[in-house]
Amino acid sequence: MDNEDIKEYGMIENRGIQTISIIGEIEGHDCLSQNAKTTKYEHLLPLLAQTEQNPQIKGVLFLVNTVGGDVSCGLALAEMIASLSKPTVSLILGDSHSIGVPMAVATDYSFIVPSATMIIHPVRMSGMVLGTPQTYSQFQQIQDRILDFIASHSQTEKRKLEELMMNTSMLSRDLGTVLVGKDAVAQGLVREVGGISRALAKLRDMVEKPEM
Repeated sequence: MDNEDIKEYGMIENRGIQTISIIGEIEGHDCLSQNAKTTKYEHLLPLLAQTEQNPQIKGVLFLVNTVGGDVSCGLALAEMIASLSKPTVSLILGDSHSIGVPMAVATDYSFIVPSATMIIHPVRMSGMVLGTPQTYSQFQQIQDRILDFIASHSQTEKRKLEELMMNTSMLSRDLGTVLVGKDAVAQGLVREVGGISRALAKLRDMVEKPEM
């Protein structure tokens, strides 16, 4: 892990705890504007693999503040986070929107600060879209992949997630639901409301007292 990686992803390793930030928009197969803050999945994937193989790293804290982004690449990162053998904790600061939701719930334990938000909404697609049954089926398949992952890594049932995703009463120009702080906990997406001290304390406890 070189200095540029540390600078870009805010990685800090201290007493066996590594901190990784997931910020801005998840940049996937297409490059975004140079003015946009992004998390580049092609950089983060090998860094997560390196984290798994580094015996000096005992646990990982993910700081999440993302507006979402590329679905397939966000899911790839979420699956990588979920498959790490080392204890992991996420802390949502600011926002965890769209594909940021699977990434935030992929850890072993999750926290959200009181003012942070999570947004669950249907899949969007840019560019030309054909109005055919096949297109609808593709959208449904993508949404099922996302919802199945969230449901399997949180305390929220898929049926409830679908209700939150298709809510018509909250967003003025879209479907979906905004959950602020304790509401995300009440819905079962996040485990606790708390900040950096509680997140680090939980992670250190998980490192020192691993479950059998």
